[in-house]
Amino acid sequence: MVYYEYTEDENVKKGFMKSKGGKVLYWCLMGMLIAVFLTAAFMVARHYYDEQKSAGQFDDLAQMTQKEPQQAASQEPTAAEKYASVLAENDDFIGWIKIPETRIDYPVVQTPDSPNYYLRRGFDKKYSYYGVPYAAEICTIGDCDNTIIYGHNMTNGSMFSDLQKYSSKEFWQGHRYVQFDTMEGFGVYEIFAVIKTAAGAKNEFKYYKFAEGDAQAFADYVAECKHRSLYDTGITAEKGDRLLTLSTCEYSRDNGRMAVIAKKIN
Repeated sequence: MVYYEYTEDENVKKGFMKSKGGKVLYWCLMGMLIAVFLTAAFMVARHYYDEQKSAGQFDDLAQMTQKEPQQAASQEPTAAEKYASVLAENDDFIGWIKIPETRIDYPVVQTPDSPNYYLRRGFDKKYSYYGVPYAAEICTIGDCDNTIIYGHNMTNGSMFSDLQKYSSKEFWQGHRYVQFDTMEGFGVYEIFAVIKTAAGAKNEFKYYKFAEGDAQAFADYVAECKHRSLYDTGITAEKGDRLLTLSTCEYSRDNGRMAVIAKKIN
C-alpha cells in the first residue's frame, strides 16, 4: 500500500481554500479572469462584425455605381448620373477614389465644419473603426490646387493600406494612375512623388498644409515633394495643374505618414 503524505505547503493551501477569506479571494480572481476573457471575446467579435459591415457597405455602394441610369443607349453616363444614387445615400459624398488592381476603391466624403467626422464613422454615419476616406477641410473640391484625401492603413489590407506598396518603384511603374471622380466629372491622375515623413518630427514635411497658393508656393511644394520622394518618377507639375494627395499612416516609425502625390492628366 502506498501512502501519500501532504507537504507543509499543501496543507497550508488546503487550509487557505477552506477558509472563508480564501474562497472569496479565489472566486474574485476567477470572476476577474472570466470578465477579461469575455471582454476580449466581445472585442474580437465586434471587430469582426465591424469589418464585415464596413466591407459589405462599400460593396453595396460600388454596386450602385454600376447601375446604368435612364438614358439613350449611345450616351455615356455623366459622373453626376453615375454617382447620383450614392449621393442620395449621404449628402457628404463628394467623389469616388480608385486605383486599379488594388483594394483602393471607395467613396470619398467631406465635412468642412467637422474635419475628422468620418475618422471613425462609416458611410451611414454610425461608428466604424474603418471610417471612410475623407477630403481635408482646407480643400475646396474642384477649385483648389491640391485635394488631400485621408484613409486608414488597416492591418487587413483595406482602406488605404495598399498605398504602402508604392514604397517600391516597380509597383509604381505598374500602377501610376489614380481615378478620382467627383460629381462635376471623371478624373485621371498620374503619380509623380511618394514620400514618407513623421508627424511632429523636426524635419517633418507638412504636405497636408498645402491646398492653394500662388505660382511660387505651388512650385516650392512640388519641388519639396520631388526632393523627398522615395524615387525619381521623372514627372513634375506646374501651377495650373490639379494635384491629388493621398495620405495614410506609416508604421516603420513613430507617428509615420505616407503620402502619394499625383497630378490630373485627364
